[in-house]
Amino acid sequence: MIMIAVAFLLGMILCLLFGVPYIEFLKKKMIGQYVKELAPETHAKKQGTPTTGGVFIILALISASVVTLMLAQRLTTDAFIIIMTLIFYTFAGFQDDYIKIKGKGNDGLTPRGKFLRQVAIALLPTIYVMMVKPFGTYFSIGHWSVNLGWFYPLLSVFIITGASNAYNLTDGLDGLAASTGVFSFMACALIALFSGYSEVAIISAAAAGALTGFLKYNKPKAQVFMGDTGSLAIGGMMGTLAVLGKFEFLLIFIAIVFVCETLSVIIQVTSYKLTKKRVFKMAPVHHHFELCNWSEKKIVTVFATVSLIFSALAVVLFLMFSRGIL
Repeated sequence: MIMIAVAFLLGMILCLLFGVPYIEFLKKKMIGQYVKELAPETHAKKQGTPTTGGVFIILALISASVVTLMLAQRLTTDAFIIIMTLIFYTFAGFQDDYIKIKGKGNDGLTPRGKFLRQVAIALLPTIYVMMVKPFGTYFSIGHWSVNLGWFYPLLSVFIITGASNAYNLTDGLDGLAASTGVFSFMACALIALFSGYSEVAIISAAAAGALTGFLKYNKPKAQVFMGDTGSLAIGGMMGTLAVLGKFEFLLIFIAIVFVCETLSVIIQVTSYKLTKKRVFKMAPVHHHFELCNWSEKKIVTVFATVSLIFSALAVVLFLMFSRGIL
């Protein structure tokens, strides 16, 4: 538990320290966000806000993780796989942001190009789990488990890629992805700690700390956005942590906000294609609440509270499963 606290504090402090020079650099280079024309009118004021803040989040996260893992003598292959997956997703996200910045618009990588990159990167932890872990292809819920065999890689890639996209969709309001992510990663840390996956626990805690530090710069009115550099990478890492920590099922509760954001888009697109009618005023669903005249602060507060409640529920469910109560 001490190492969890160390990782969290290091992640938060380093993110706070790295943020100042990086944001100044972005301002000097005039590297800002371009807002979509379809976005709510209130988003016009976000035009030009520095983006790619994910760079210093990831730097803080990795630095805090490596230092803490070394102190705990847990700088293992598992930790290396998680960190390398995070780095690859960061590069993919940065490429998307760079294209947007260079083109002075909001069109980055093509959906197909982004998806193929996400899937390719997700294969790294997936193959590792299957080849190295004794029960790598097992899907478990409490005392119930089933060996999925060669179906497991499909599930693993779906979880990691889906988490990356879901977190990316959630990053649409000041402080939304960061605040909800703090509670999700703390749940990951506790579940991994209780189940003996110390590397997963330490990296999860470092992520929660880094996102807490990032809120200093991302809360309304945001000084910087994490961009796809941060959201694709952090979401992809969350899915990777669930796969290596073997709590894939509980990720539904841990990532409930991100799941709902994704479902709102799927429902909206499906409904419009089939009936030419929209279920929501705009998707993802946080934009729907904006158009219902909810303030950004209210939306972020409500969504973060939901994340806290369901993350706590995930930890409780894990404890009940592990003790045979369920």
